[in-house]
Amino acid sequence: MLDPFYGRERELGILEELLDSKIARLVVVRGRRRIGKSRLAEKFAKSFSKHFIFVGLPPEKGMTDEIQRRHFANELETQSRLRQLRFDDWDFLFSSLSQLTKKGQVLVILDEINWMGSLDASFLGKLKTAWDLYFKKNPRLVLLLSGSMSAWIEKHILRSTGFFGRIALDIVLQELPLHQCNHFWRPYEKNIAAAEKFKILSVTGGIPLYLESINPKLSAEENIRRLCFRKEGLLFLEFDRIFSEVFGARAPVYKKIVTTLAHGSADQAKIFEDIEAEKGGVYSEYLDELVKTGYLTRDYTWSLKSGKFSKLSLYRLCDNYLRFYLRYIEPNKPSILQNRDLLPPGWTSIMGLQFENLVLNNRQSIQRILGINPAEIKIDNPYFQRGTRNKSGVQIDYLIQTRFNVVYVCEIKFHRDPIGIDIIQEMRKKLKALKLPRGYSARLVLIHVNGVKKELEEQEFFSHIIDFSQLLKTN
Repeated sequence: MLDPFYGRERELGILEELLDSKIARLVVVRGRRRIGKSRLAEKFAKSFSKHFIFVGLPPEKGMTDEIQRRHFANELETQSRLRQLRFDDWDFLFSSLSQLTKKGQVLVILDEINWMGSLDASFLGKLKTAWDLYFKKNPRLVLLLSGSMSAWIEKHILRSTGFFGRIALDIVLQELPLHQCNHFWRPYEKNIAAAEKFKILSVTGGIPLYLESINPKLSAEENIRRLCFRKEGLLFLEFDRIFSEVFGARAPVYKKIVTTLAHGSADQAKIFEDIEAEKGGVYSEYLDELVKTGYLTRDYTWSLKSGKFSKLSLYRLCDNYLRFYLRYIEPNKPSILQNRDLLPPGWTSIMGLQFENLVLNNRQSIQRILGINPAEIKIDNPYFQRGTRNKSGVQIDYLIQTRFNVVYVCEIKFHRDPIGIDIIQEMRKKLKALKLPRGYSARLVLIHVNGVKKELEEQEFFSHIIDFSQLLKTN
């Protein structure tokens, strides 16, 4: 059976380096919901002779700090011999915990700390005081703070003067690389085509919990139907859980933002126009929070001549599950609630955007396939150029600019059938509009899913043609 922890060996190794430390350590682990923060922390806990795990309660209606404190006290009693603890103050609770962590190799995990502490302005100050007065006096103690709301953690902990100089590690968990996702089809992964795996990954991305939920004995269509188009399905219910638990009362605003990006990237002005909001202010903060929480990415373009980033940027919905939900699950919600099992016809219309996300989230694998040393890369990102009187507009799915005046122009192409020679003319137009600086060379790269026609290969127009199956094997 697959170890559900699979794929976080690097991060676990970084954490385990702390075991040789001669001083107490304060660690932060953050990332979107379902990314594997709790699983990583629990795996790390197995290296300790003693550990305590506390999980904050979701911000449901009626949640108060008193309820959070009482829950913490209950968990502390369950994990110790302490009984009938007061829960009127965090100072007392932290002091009680410290009595159990004075000696020996101890790990304390405060999971979903953004839920645990967001309702009491004094919470983090009291935690910092407890660290200084109690916890750090045990040189073999590690205090691990984990949470889904990266923006809250960054603002209140990482940038806080109270915690300045106290954070030993800040680990941000990303989606699993595709070559690690491939193992979730064990023991049948060698018998299942890359195109079928892509159908699943176009919905789940590299989110561990979603991948754990697939049944490798079933077809991609049946897995998607079971997870997305049944009212009991994990991914049918997941969207509301994400927005209510992570964003609380502001969930409707965040949903409006991601909805406007479900059909493609947009700049800030277009987003504000679509959601009928004034530019700047609190809505800029909302966009920033969605980026830091891992649901959006902000892609900056740059000047090929100077090699410097521009102020121009596009926001992209980089979370495949959110887009799939908004485009195909939510519109069918009434039918699903009436137990009409279905897969909507034509859902492949968003596959291009989903495929692009998967590739961009695995750009290091692309670089390895192309044989590019990371030290050679000046800038790599989606690239766009706005049209003016003197130049045409152009958008490149993924562009790598090296320090040796070479650019790799990558076309990320999903097509239901093998790709033919028509793409050559399309790429010639893009290359002409790109207007490379004098002395620059261009390598054209095609990244595809369902194959290319022999006549395209024979043209030798692309320096590299990368099949999606290569990304599933690259490590």
